[in-house]
Amino acid sequence: MSRRGGRQPFNPRAGFQRTNNNKEDDGKGVSNVILKQARSSGQLNLSNRSLATVPQSVWNINIDVPPEAKNVSLDNQDERWWDQTDLVKLILASNKLEELSNDIQQLPALTVLDVHDNKLTSLPTAIGELRNLQRLNISHNCLTELPSQISQLHDLLFLHVQHNKISVLQDGLGDLNHLENLDVSNNQLRDLPESIGSLRKLKSLNASENQLLLVPSTIGNLKGVRMLELSSNRLTSLPEEMGYMSSLEQLHVKFNKITSLPPFTKCKDLKELHAGNNNISELSVELLQSLSSLNVLDLRDNKITTIPEDLIKVTTLTRLNIANNNVSSLPYKLGNLTSLRSMVLDGNPLRSIRRDIVNRGTMELMKYLRSRIEETPEDAPDSSSASDPSSVIGRTEAVAGKTLDYSNKKSGTIPVSLWEPAKESGVTAVNFSKNMLTQVPENLILLHKTVVDVNLSVNKIPALPVEMQMMVNITRLDLGSNGLSTIPAVFETMTGMRELVISYNRFTKIPEVVFTWSNLENLLANDNQIGEIDLTGLKRLTKISTLDLQNNDIGEVPPELGTVTSLRSLLLAGNRFRNPRPAILNKGTVALLAYLRDRIPT
Repeated sequence: MSRRGGRQPFNPRAGFQRTNNNKEDDGKGVSNVILKQARSSGQLNLSNRSLATVPQSVWNINIDVPPEAKNVSLDNQDERWWDQTDLVKLILASNKLEELSNDIQQLPALTVLDVHDNKLTSLPTAIGELRNLQRLNISHNCLTELPSQISQLHDLLFLHVQHNKISVLQDGLGDLNHLENLDVSNNQLRDLPESIGSLRKLKSLNASENQLLLVPSTIGNLKGVRMLELSSNRLTSLPEEMGYMSSLEQLHVKFNKITSLPPFTKCKDLKELHAGNNNISELSVELLQSLSSLNVLDLRDNKITTIPEDLIKVTTLTRLNIANNNVSSLPYKLGNLTSLRSMVLDGNPLRSIRRDIVNRGTMELMKYLRSRIEETPEDAPDSSSASDPSSVIGRTEAVAGKTLDYSNKKSGTIPVSLWEPAKESGVTAVNFSKNMLTQVPENLILLHKTVVDVNLSVNKIPALPVEMQMMVNITRLDLGSNGLSTIPAVFETMTGMRELVISYNRFTKIPEVVFTWSNLENLLANDNQIGEIDLTGLKRLTKISTLDLQNNDIGEVPPELGTVTSLRSLLLAGNRFRNPRPAILNKGTVALLAYLRDRIPT
């Protein structure tokens, strides 16, 4: 029937509204061309367009009749508007939006909604209708609360609400049982809801820069969390239950008022503990015994008076920062921490060690501590055969617990008698440090199927053999204190590398092959001759967490280094650049990265 009058018959396209179809642009920054592309791809990016409101055509994108529908013909198969794709990704970031319409419920297929960097003061209740939503970024707005309807988004994986004015998180947050990444940093939170312990799939939680007075004991239920950031709050203690977070790898609690640390009983994977700028006065034996995998321990700016001898049980420790405490002496046995590459002691009233020794650097200090260890009868071997690798006892002592340890022997070769037992035992770690090796032992390749940790530090090795490319399972390689200046490009096969130590060598730049190791987390390259920071290469290392470039020849720090947000520890002191100044460097990594970002030219 005619549309001019009378009752119209059923129209299968009823619900499509024809608005602005004759216009190329709706007057609000969204052209029909863009909308057409969005209907085809299912993605619409309207970021940085100075939008004060979201055009109605965006909310109606899946229900309006598009302009191309007017030209439908059997001869024109390119305009298949009826095959349009539901919008699944909507980006409205960096605009001037003060509100979102409840018409957002007309986009039920959305999986990604990004409205960060706007002026939103609230969210529509209809946001709870977006049941397919997986990523929600509402950071950098003016929100004072989250609507309770957020708890209905059961498929949500990422929720970023940092840099708002939120003071309370509802208990309904615990209903987001698929959530993996939660960032509520830089708000006004005084506590976290008890229900946060229900987020069993959470892997990363950032609640830094708030006003938290305590952490709920239910946090111990977060068995999947790997990174926990609680820095810059008002915490005076941490719950004992935090020790049950069995997957925890990084814990940041800097700039609080914490007086003691709980033992991390079941945190067997904890690699970095950053607890600087607190009121910690002592380190308990229970705490140190629980840190079996720790690489980085940052306790600067506390009130510690004594470093317990039990610290030597943390055999994996590579970096120790106890600057600005009240430590007057160090246990000499600390010199036996063979993996330690950086120890910062500035600002302590050390009396037992001369200042000139401290100023020589970590390696010389460690050497001094070892020289002061008094040998006792129980330290001496029971018989000569115990140190003889050709004897049964000697081989058993060298090859034990999946480790081949022939370190500190001042030897130029590795005894042939050790290789076969090592291969049969399937050793995973090799330690040849503190010898006089002038080349990598050829037989090391025999262990390429099982070895993941190789320590060749403190030798006289000038080059690495290309045959080492066969050792594809290596995750940690320590080449510190040798005569190296390059790493062969063929080492790109070592894709599982997570930690590389090349300190105290002759490198003038970070080897190109290092930037192919996408899993690299820790790179210690201090005390070389590196002249510049390869920003392009570093950005390829998406998991880089620790970068030590101290005491090199770097003349300039690119501001864009501040965008490498995965960094948790950035050390640049002892180079020839003038900016950032030492005062900025001493404020820590978070402040340094923020300083650099603020200086990125626009």
